[in-house]
Amino acid sequence: MHVATFFVELGAVLFGLGMLGRVAGRLGFSPIPLYLLAGLAFGAGGLLPLNAPEVFLTTGSQVGVILLLLLLGLEYSADELVGNLRQQAPVGALDLLLNGTPGLVFALLMGWPPVAVLAMFGITAISSSGIISKVLTDLGRLGNRETPSVLSVLVIEDLAMAVYLPVLTSVIAASGVWVATRSVLIALAVLGLVPLVALRWGQQVTRVVSGGSDEVVLLRVLGLALLVAGAAEGVHVSAAVGAFLLGIALSGELAHRVSGLLVPLRDLFAAVFFVFFGLSTDPGQLPSALLPALVLAVVGVATKVVTGWAAARRAGVGPAGRLRAGASLVARGEFSIIIVGLLGGSVHDLVAPTVAAYVLIMAVVGPLAPRLADPFARRLALRALAASAVGAPAAVGSPAASYDPVAGATGTYDVVVRAPGGRRGRGPDPRA
Repeated sequence: MHVATFFVELGAVLFGLGMLGRVAGRLGFSPIPLYLLAGLAFGAGGLLPLNAPEVFLTTGSQVGVILLLLLLGLEYSADELVGNLRQQAPVGALDLLLNGTPGLVFALLMGWPPVAVLAMFGITAISSSGIISKVLTDLGRLGNRETPSVLSVLVIEDLAMAVYLPVLTSVIAASGVWVATRSVLIALAVLGLVPLVALRWGQQVTRVVSGGSDEVVLLRVLGLALLVAGAAEGVHVSAAVGAFLLGIALSGELAHRVSGLLVPLRDLFAAVFFVFFGLSTDPGQLPSALLPALVLAVVGVATKVVTGWAAARRAGVGPAGRLRAGASLVARGEFSIIIVGLLGGSVHDLVAPTVAAYVLIMAVVGPLAPRLADPFARRLALRALAASAVGAPAAVGSPAASYDPVAGATGTYDVVVRAPGGRRGRGPDPRA
């Protein structure tokens, strides 16, 4: 491609994404669905195919996922991660069983070969860490009480993928039990080593990358993130998991400094990731697979809501937060595309149209689900406030509970309830 053409097309893509982001900001929702639909419209087979710079978009999309998960990891300490994983391990098993079974059953009913059955289990089981982390950031929900539960489920899913992908790859290649076992053992060793480094030598890792100007710190952290992600991917562990665990290892003042430096880069490459997903989907394949994909999507929304509800409940979060947690987990994305990309020949052609339609539906519904769930979350929060006020009515004029029933975080939203006998009071925080 000529250099001038490359710059023109890349500039058109980025400028268009900026305009879509502005529209989404004015409408008050996440720009992800617009990015996805734009990619679908301008990709191969779309309304106006664009010969976009594919190499840049492919690499940029992968960097986007790494930055999304790195910044998520910076929000939490290693102790918090280990505690949440221990608490949510049973929910993680429930999550994989609830969400993987529909894909498995669908493939069996379609009469697909065993490799496709195994692939469909993973495709419907795993949420999109990239989309979910972007939505939580856009909606300002990283500080919500239910968010650690959501992240724990995502991490458990990503850890499960570290075992699942080597097994699937070995089955596809028909390389035998020993090769699959060796790949799984290597992945598990890496997953055990990185948290150990974060827990015991996190301060040393922080000192290595801290110090110097913002430019120096940015280069060190970004370079280290790409190194860790590449090493993780090399042993069949998700690059996203590697970046997340590195973020966990960085602590203290450096974490806050790095967050400020990386946010603009994250937003740029995250937008590239979502538009690239749309560009890589052929709209011509979608109509024939739309009906089964819709059925899978409806079931997938329900099972993820159940998963999020169970995870937040186990963490002691109220009903409103449980519903928000379930709605946050709906999106599917990068892992589903990775799985179908591993399939070869006739199996890929059999599965790809259904997966493309399914993932596109879930990737669009995923960012919208938290917004759509907000009115119901508000009702649950008000009902909990009213119920608690009936048991212990507050005196008129007492300090208001600092609680926002939609955001679920400490705020200045006052809720007035009526206790028995017509007496008015302010309900306490129902831990939603």
